[in-house]
Amino acid sequence: MPLRSVRARGAPRDAVHHPLFARYYARFSVSAETRMGMARVRERLLAGLSGRVIEVGAGNGLNFSHYPGTVSEVVAIEPERVLRRLAVEAGQRARVPVDVAPGAAEALPVKSEAFDAAVVSLVLCSVRDVPRALAELRRVLRPGAQVRFFEHGRGGGRVMTFTQSALDRTLWPPLSGGCHLSREPVAALREAGFTLGPYRRVMMPENGPALPSSYCVLGTAWRPS
Repeated sequence: MPLRSVRARGAPRDAVHHPLFARYYARFSVSAETRMGMARVRERLLAGLSGRVIEVGAGNGLNFSHYPGTVSEVVAIEPERVLRRLAVEAGQRARVPVDVAPGAAEALPVKSEAFDAAVVSLVLCSVRDVPRALAELRRVLRPGAQVRFFEHGRGGGRVMTFTQSALDRTLWPPLSGGCHLSREPVAALREAGFTLGPYRRVMMPENGPALPSSYCVLGTAWRPS
């Protein structure tokens, strides 16, 4: 029996299709691992996880190499075909078993109460329906399971929040794969019924200019038991 199972299941139609943005993101995200300190963030995001984990919006799979050996399996959902192919390749290099599958956050193709933990990393900004996606996340988690999140959203003073809202209404989503700048992930998790644990505000890049996408939050929440 193989130690690692990595596969991309077929699907009649991709839930998300942003091939140009996906190629740009794949190049930018790799350089951000060291240049923006993202590798350190991923280590903190995933430290201490164990059991069976679902990662929603896995992108090109840069989290995979940071999962601790206590994780028995990662089921990674990625709707974009270009990023999913890269995620499969990243999963083959991971030290834990990774299963990459297509699917949308609003309709996860997995059974209810099947996971010990969930990871959402820079994904709530781009899902079409945040409440529905978080309701799905609650569905697939066992009672008492935790959610690890690293998301960007609304932040800064009045000028910055005005800029974020203006970009969301105009250029940013079509140019950035459906991403939005002014969403509030902590409030969304709370409204979806999760119990918020410790979280901290993080600026990305850590040492650089404050951009509309710089205002991030890193933390933990739980599905109530």
